[in-house]
Amino acid sequence: MQKHSIHILLLIVSALLVLGVVMLFSTSAFAQDSHGDIYFFVKRQILWLGIGLGVAVFAANMDYHFWERTWWIWFGGAFVLLLLCFVPPVGLRINGSSRWINIGIGTLQPSEVAKIGALFFLAWWFSKFESTSQGFLMGFLAPMGILGILLVPIVFEVDIGNTALIGATGLVMLFVAGAALRGLLLLGALGVTGVFLLAMNITERQGRLLAFLHPEKYPNEFYQQLQGLIAFGSGGMSGLGLGEGRQKMLYTPYAHTDFIFPMIGEELGLRITLVTTAGYLLLCLCGCLVATNARDRFGLLLGFGAVMMITFQAVVNIGVTTALLPNKGMPLPFISYGGSNLMVCLFMIGILINIHRQGKPLVPRLAPALLTAKIQPRL
Repeated sequence: MQKHSIHILLLIVSALLVLGVVMLFSTSAFAQDSHGDIYFFVKRQILWLGIGLGVAVFAANMDYHFWERTWWIWFGGAFVLLLLCFVPPVGLRINGSSRWINIGIGTLQPSEVAKIGALFFLAWWFSKFESTSQGFLMGFLAPMGILGILLVPIVFEVDIGNTALIGATGLVMLFVAGAALRGLLLLGALGVTGVFLLAMNITERQGRLLAFLHPEKYPNEFYQQLQGLIAFGSGGMSGLGLGEGRQKMLYTPYAHTDFIFPMIGEELGLRITLVTTAGYLLLCLCGCLVATNARDRFGLLLGFGAVMMITFQAVVNIGVTTALLPNKGMPLPFISYGGSNLMVCLFMIGILINIHRQGKPLVPRLAPALLTAKIQPRL
């Protein structure tokens, strides 16, 4: 499977992209800010898809060691963009969060760029300081402290989800780099505690958390997830049919973005939602196989970080829309509407392609008898 892992990965990504465009045709016509054009979001998503594919092709043909040499540019650029979120009129405040900046042709979410900066930095750090990566200072305190330079502005944007996503991916990269398991468990526990305390001290997030624990007491905060569950239930095993869903008709907020997964369940049924979930799991497996075949340590860490960033995001979205996790606005990779996230995810796929192209040659497996046999000279 390792030999064809990148081909399977590309096939899955292509299928998810097609599913995303099809579902946008079905759901986005009922979005409130479509500006009177039923294809408004579809056309914009196709535009971003074209840009994203161009970025993916560029990353696939660019030697991934280029990102190792220029990690500081991406890290610093992401930090500057995050600060611009708080500078009007460039920074935009929507629904109580300052997560976007205006770039003329649309909006950009700098936390998406911060994901790339975080991946490049951590892969560079643990490849450069390989011999000391198991120590507390160089293996935990220093890298996580530097990573906090990006995480702090994201927290102040009131974006706990992406903070947790980058932090969780960082823990996986620490694990792959060989950090002590005891320290990782401690760091993970501190991270979960910190996210919980932040959520409890922000009014809106506190309501979402309490609604997750006691949905019957907080019906307003649980409304979006409840509508998502109704969509899954009404779709059943085979679905109502493409375009026949009812929950997208202003019943489920953000049906074309964060809650597009229940719309898939309502219109295409449980079978397709299970296939979609299996697709993300297979994408994760194939991406990990590509990473393990990387030629060097930087490629290994960068590949694992990229595929886990996409996988964790899919897990959070599916968990939220099925009410297994507290409500958190996070798009479903390759399917939900959102240009910034789509472009960054395709960029990561391009990096995985380049890692595969430069990977170690696969040695064919030989039978043990052949490996130990002695060649007898001919007389």
